[in-house]
Amino acid sequence: MAQRLCQPGKEINVARPREFDEASVLDAAIQCFWVKGFEATSMRDLIDCMGITGASLYNAFGDKRALYRKALEHYLQNGLGERVARLEGSLAPRQAIEGFFGEIIERSITDPQQRGCLMVNSALEAAPHNPDAQAVVDEFLAQAQAFFLRCLKAGQDNGTISRFQADEDLASLLLNTLLGLRVLARAKPQRALLESVVRPVLALLDVQLAPASLSSLVMESQR
Repeated sequence: MAQRLCQPGKEINVARPREFDEASVLDAAIQCFWVKGFEATSMRDLIDCMGITGASLYNAFGDKRALYRKALEHYLQNGLGERVARLEGSLAPRQAIEGFFGEIIERSITDPQQRGCLMVNSALEAAPHNPDAQAVVDEFLAQAQAFFLRCLKAGQDNGTISRFQADEDLASLLLNTLLGLRVLARAKPQRALLESVVRPVLALLDVQLAPASLSSLVMESQR
């Protein structure tokens, strides 16, 4: 908010420093949208959750739709962005993919509110009629698929992931598995069920011995 200061002969606008931490209030907005959804969340709900005045909210973020996009961008950066960077930086390609799904399952079964993924929820609720939300959802999908594709390419190059399927097809399959897993987890957050969805998909990544190699192993064992 700008404060007006008057001097003889002229008026000066001086911007006031924000009296809140933007990351913290965006985290609060995310929680509000996450629990109630975009449509059911009112500006009063957001003001109460974020702990700032209505004027501060409008001045910093604009209307509810603009705040929603900002919250989604914040969620994307600190959720998927952080997870991908950490897994790619610490694990081999095949293990990074498995670790990714392992973390998703763990988060799903330990959330008492069964909120699912804010991005997937947004794709189902807000994105079809909210271009701003759709843009962030599209970026989320692109980043997730790009992560899978990088891991698949690297794994196929070093021989730890099967080349039987094209890497782009596998990346699309993994993305579809991620979205389905998130929706299923909201209704049935059961570890055994969720792991049974992921297990056969990950098995497609395993390197299989060619028939000739299998025959060689059999002959070797009979000597």
